[in-house]
Amino acid sequence: MTPMFEPMSMGNLALENRFVRSATCEGMADEKGGVTPTLINTLVAFAKGEVGLIISGHTNVEKRGCGGPGQMGLHEDSLLPGLKELTRAVHSAGGKIVVQLAHQGIWAVPEFSGMEPLGPSDLHIDGGTDARAMTAPEIQETVKSFADAAHRAKEAGFDGVQIHAAHGYLLGEFLSPFYNKRRDAYGGPVENRARMLMEVLEAIREKVGRDYHVMAKTNADDYLEDGFTTADMLRVCTMLEARGIEAVELSGGTSDPQSTYGPARPGKKSPEAWYAGASKLLKETIGVPVILVGGIRSFATAQKLVSEGVCDGVSLSRPLVRQPDVIRRWRLDNTEKPTCLACNGCFGPVTDGTGLRCIQDEKNSITHCRHPKRLFSRR
Repeated sequence: MTPMFEPMSMGNLALENRFVRSATCEGMADEKGGVTPTLINTLVAFAKGEVGLIISGHTNVEKRGCGGPGQMGLHEDSLLPGLKELTRAVHSAGGKIVVQLAHQGIWAVPEFSGMEPLGPSDLHIDGGTDARAMTAPEIQETVKSFADAAHRAKEAGFDGVQIHAAHGYLLGEFLSPFYNKRRDAYGGPVENRARMLMEVLEAIREKVGRDYHVMAKTNADDYLEDGFTTADMLRVCTMLEARGIEAVELSGGTSDPQSTYGPARPGKKSPEAWYAGASKLLKETIGVPVILVGGIRSFATAQKLVSEGVCDGVSLSRPLVRQPDVIRRWRLDNTEKPTCLACNGCFGPVTDGTGLRCIQDEKNSITHCRHPKRLFSRR
């Protein structure tokens, strides 16, 4: 049997194969962040398509962190009934599902949150909304929000949680000296910049216990001048492992226009597996499973990455938007590459409020990713 369809364990979480659906904002929740039938059907399709692990799109841990329309929420108990319905449906279809806990920090949009954006430092954004540096009490309040959200996730029946510390969102902003100019215990050397992330992990563990699955997502590199680097990443992941993280998903880039590359913008990187070099270094550094995302488009590439010890599993995003059954087809020996063109058009409907979908077969479709205006404002 190919290693891609061999079981994989991440702590107590046992998976039937090594394919992961990387968290991608579906934009299908209701105006309060509640689960909708459309969102359930979308995630169930991945389970029926035999994706080993489904990671839901970034889910708000507090209202202030909302970055766009249709984001699912875990910030209040009233959302639990819909979340329970979602996990029951995915499990009934044979899937495993982890929810990504996220806060968009400086990129949160007041139009949806009703609050000013916060980040590690004061930030003026031309043409956008200024962000304010968080106070120490506000940091602790947000740490508690992550932990409370994880507790709700466990109550709702999710198989685990993923802490989102990548792509220039709040925890990634604290990690990056490009955004983090603090001079207190949360700024300066990487150990200080990682303090909030470590406090989040420790607070989650206190809430959910040691037997519940907790993983993290981080950047290989921000691709920003004087930003978060691969060396920083290796140090942070070592710290995470020491505190009980059970897997790390490795991505890269931010949505900041000054970032050379973004999570869906490869630039001049290799056609597939954009962060493979960093992943191999991470695999040699930590003992917990490493999941690699970023431009992986073929079964042959996925199999090579795992066989050569670059990573333990691979994540896909855009190919599954167009073909949620691609993993099942690969298992049945139809190893053709997905028909996804990587045009980023699937993200346009998210920002428009109509929900994630492939637009290639639609007339008069857009062909490039559109984001809220502030994401493309200069700092």
